[in-house]
Parts: sequence; structure tokens; C-alpha cells
Amino acid sequence: MSKANTIPAGDTAAPRNFGTFLKELDWRRYVIYIGFVVVFLFFAVLLRDQGFMTPQNLLNIFRQTATITVIAVGMTYVISCAEIDLSVGSVAGLASVCTAMAVSQWGLVPGILAGLAVGLVVGSINGALVSLLGIPSFLVTLGMLGIAAGVAQWITASAPQPILNDTFNMIFGSGDFGPVPGLVVWSALFVAAGAVVLNRTKFGRQVLATGGNRNAAEFTGINTKRIKFQVLLISGTVAAVAGMLYAGRLQSGRFQWGSGDELSAIAAVILGGTSLFGGFGSIMGTLFGALLIGLINNGLILAGLDSSQQQVVRGAIIILAVALARKK
Repeated sequence: MSKANTIPAGDTAAPRNFGTFLKELDWRRYVIYIGFVVVFLFFAVLLRDQGFMTPQNLLNIFRQTATITVIAVGMTYVISCAEIDLSVGSVAGLASVCTAMAVSQWGLVPGILAGLAVGLVVGSINGALVSLLGIPSFLVTLGMLGIAAGVAQWITASAPQPILNDTFNMIFGSGDFGPVPGLVVWSALFVAAGAVVLNRTKFGRQVLATGGNRNAAEFTGINTKRIKFQVLLISGTVAAVAGMLYAGRLQSGRFQWGSGDELSAIAAVILGGTSLFGGFGSIMGTLFGALLIGLINNGLILAGLDSSQQQVVRGAIIILAVALARKK
């Protein structure tokens, strides 16, 4: 056999395999990371004279997105289960005022328990109405959004509730753990716990199975009603913790805290690669989705855009999130 006819198999297989890899690559799963790098580099060049790249500003981006990240972790479970929770922003506001009032009246521990109780009660009601009565989660949580916001405004007469407990404020937002802001530590803990539970536990697998195909999940013995109840309970409780983080950082409880956060959280989750139709979820993607939104908000502020213009961009992000949503 001549040398001309002797061609190593790897020389012809490599280009074909690489081409096949590119065709089969699920780019939607990685678009958030690519987008994050592109936006970061864009602002780094455009706003290099406005202090965008300073360590303090970069740390502020993490700090300002911490509460959205916490809420979005809970929202990832809900959307992975093919449900939605529109009440999280109002629950955060209600939890902040209940915590502030309880801390003022009874002290640190009762205040924390009061805030958590808000999330547990609201999450349980949402979960029961969806799982037991079969009411669509969109309608249930939309109604709960108005109820929670109204109750928070009603019990405070629209007045802010100051928190003068230094220990609470230090733990929930104002303090630092060494060089790291407390809010960043909180968000890191929720992201780590959320990722482990979703990817490494039986419960996480059941959430994804329920969202992917409810009938098939029930056939394998999964109690899908219980799973739906649990994810909405988790979402409500996590939103209440976010409300306490608002209260600790801003040293007061207000019914306005968390207003609109449900949209930012949903956008972060969908941008992060979680399927809007259920069956797939990515906590790390959610983290980068929240950071991307914070990055854009920070860049727009440094660029001199006013709040109305920022709202336009934020709305465009939500549309983009839906457009890039993973399909079943």
C-alpha cells in the first residue's frame, strides 16, 4: 500500500466530529455566560472613565443584586416545576414590615421568626390553592401579590418601620464578613444550597420530572401535587428572607421593598437557561442572569440614563429572556 493512500483515521474524523459537536451544542444553555462577558466588556470599555471597573463598583454590583439572586433561587424551583410565582416581591415587602414591627416590639429572635412566618404562611396558601384546588399558579400568585402588598401598606399606614436593632441590621445586610459584604455571603449560601439540592438530591430530580412531564412523573410514583406545594412554599419562604435582607440593609421595613422584583427574578431565571416550560433548571445560570441584570442597571446609571429609560431596558431584557427560553 502506498503512503499516499495511508491517511490516519483521526485526520478525517476530527473535522467531522467537531462540526457535529457544533451542530449538537445546545447554545441556549451557555448564552447567559457569553452574554455576561460581552456586556461586561462593553461597559468596561464604554465607562472606563466613570469608575465602572473599580473594585468598589464591582462589589456594589454583587451587593445590589444579592436580594434578587436570593429570590431568583426560589423562583428557579417554581419555574422548573412548570409553575410561576408572581407574589414574591410583595411577600418580601410584607416580611420586611412584619420583621421590623416584631423586632421593635419583642426583639431579635421574634422578629426573625415573624419574617419567616410570613413566607411560610403565604407559601402554604399559594401551594394549597395550586396543588389541592388545581387553580393555575399564575392566577393564585397574581391575587396574592395584591393581598400581600395591601396588607403591608394597611398595617403600617404606609409609614416606614425603622429597625434600631444593630445586631439584626448587621446580620441581614448592613454588616460585613471580613472584606466580603454580608449580602454577598447570603446570596452565595442560597446559590450553593439551591444548586446542590436541585442537582444532587431526590427532591431536585422530582421537581424537574414534575415540570418536564407531570403524567410520566406520576406514573413513576412521584406525588406531583406535593412537589408543587413544596416549591411554592420554598419560593414564599425565600422571598421572606429577601425581605429581611432589604430590612437589614436599609434598616427599615417598607411595603415598597421588593416591588417589581418578581419580574427581575423571572427574567434572571429564564436568562439563566431554566426552561420556561419546566423540566430543566440551572441555579448557576440564575446567578449569572441576576448579575447580568445588575450589571446592566449599574452601567445604565453610570452612563447617566434616568429611571424611565432603565425601565425600558429592563422590559427589553424580559422580552429577550422569553425569546431565548429553552423549549421542551
